[in-house]
Amino acid sequence: MSLSTFATLLERLAFTPQRLAKERLLAASFAQIPDPDRGLTLAALTGDLKLRQVTPSLLRGLTETRADAQLFRYSYDFVGDLAETIALIWPEGTRSDPPLSEVIHELSTTPRTRLPALIATRLDSLGPSERYAYLKLATGALRVGVSARLARSAFASWANLALPQVEEIWHALTPPYLDLFAWAAGTAPRPEAAARAPFRPVMLSTPTDLDQLSALDPAAYAAEWKWDGIRVQAVSDAGTRRLYSRTGEDISPAFPDIIDLMTFDGTLDGELLIRRGDQIASFGDLQQRLNRKTVTPALLRSHPAGLRLYDVLIWNGQDLRDQPYDARRATLAQAVATLDPRIDLSPNLPFTTWDDLAALRAAPPADVIEGVMIKRRDSPYLAGRIRGPWFKWKRDPHLIDAVLMYAQRGHGKRSGYYSDFTFGVWNGDDLVPVGKAYFGFTDEELRELDRFVRTNTVERFGTVRSVARTRVVEVAFEGLNRSTRHKSGVAMRFPRINRIRLDKPAAEADHLSTLQAMLPKDD
Repeated sequence: MSLSTFATLLERLAFTPQRLAKERLLAASFAQIPDPDRGLTLAALTGDLKLRQVTPSLLRGLTETRADAQLFRYSYDFVGDLAETIALIWPEGTRSDPPLSEVIHELSTTPRTRLPALIATRLDSLGPSERYAYLKLATGALRVGVSARLARSAFASWANLALPQVEEIWHALTPPYLDLFAWAAGTAPRPEAAARAPFRPVMLSTPTDLDQLSALDPAAYAAEWKWDGIRVQAVSDAGTRRLYSRTGEDISPAFPDIIDLMTFDGTLDGELLIRRGDQIASFGDLQQRLNRKTVTPALLRSHPAGLRLYDVLIWNGQDLRDQPYDARRATLAQAVATLDPRIDLSPNLPFTTWDDLAALRAAPPADVIEGVMIKRRDSPYLAGRIRGPWFKWKRDPHLIDAVLMYAQRGHGKRSGYYSDFTFGVWNGDDLVPVGKAYFGFTDEELRELDRFVRTNTVERFGTVRSVARTRVVEVAFEGLNRSTRHKSGVAMRFPRINRIRLDKPAAEADHLSTLQAMLPKDD
């Protein structure tokens, strides 16, 4: 498979809006592309290629040596996507069409000091479409509207396998997945590495509300708090202990204190939290330990981790996922009784009616509770997001009125619009930025905001525009933490633009003191 063929596939995926159409397109491609390129294509779409990812600053620096720097900046401001801008502005050279496998091998093995020269040489020999595909591979940001799950689903469809069969073994496999494709073709048995896949796909919930719940029998469901940490899977198998995020990322190095507590034999599902005695700290405290390769003794003392368990998948060699929730819960309760107190059981909530549960949800005992989880008592543990067995009923989001301050172009399908917005609130007579949002609005609201930015720009900073401080937006967010990285001293969790407030003047937007009053009490 040549790079040009890969580029054509990316273009077709990017311009195919329907999910099922993308899946069919990928399934057909897997039937036509030879090994190892189809496995490399699958890995590129699932984000599992281990390349020496190239930074935007490196690419900008390279481009400014081959094209007029000012023209490049103006073009980038207009196009909004760095790879697309470079692909179009890079000078034409002698065309070549290298194999995809050769390109990926180069990007994954070339020392960092030699990457700039390699990339420049490759760009010199490629056409615009191939340059675009090459740069997307190099930066690890394909952005063609294909999630990792959709790519795996397309493979399963082509292979005539159930998606759970693929996801069950996925994390034990490595690109280019020759054994996986051989198994799918019926020329080899199930991959041997899959026999002890360390990570198992997690079961996910779907959002709900009181109106939807009213059609269900509350006696058929159990409920527990939804804690504001991160979902993890704790695996202890044959002496190997690992802690995984819900997407299968190994986060063990950041939490050696939890690894030390995993003296069991099994796979447990729960929430990773920072615990000081009986108190659960805010998500901001947990962030201090995430994404670290090592943790200092001081941080272990000041930010001790704990694990609050929801479910058990495997225990003492027995796979329990086919058992109903109530049976798994009973096994989990017995298991927790044998573990360190820093690994405990998320308690079930007492309720008879949905109104009872609504009252509990409205007055949780701690600020770090996001809402409630609702689980059907007879439900097995199923991989993925299956509507019906598990629900999440989150607390109503916080709302504030803020003033638009800056805007930046989006990426992919939004590269023609200003869709990334920074907003602020008043601190005395000054506006201070408190967050950034790039979703929540409708397509029509996006066009309205884009028009406002274009007609009210007062200053430009590269690809960022500063706008007149006249437009108010209602911002919804899930929580708030203190932050030393932001001038305002606060950081929002999952901010989104809820609506445009054309009825409100900027002077009536909220003040920083309003946000400060929302900060968790344990801060």
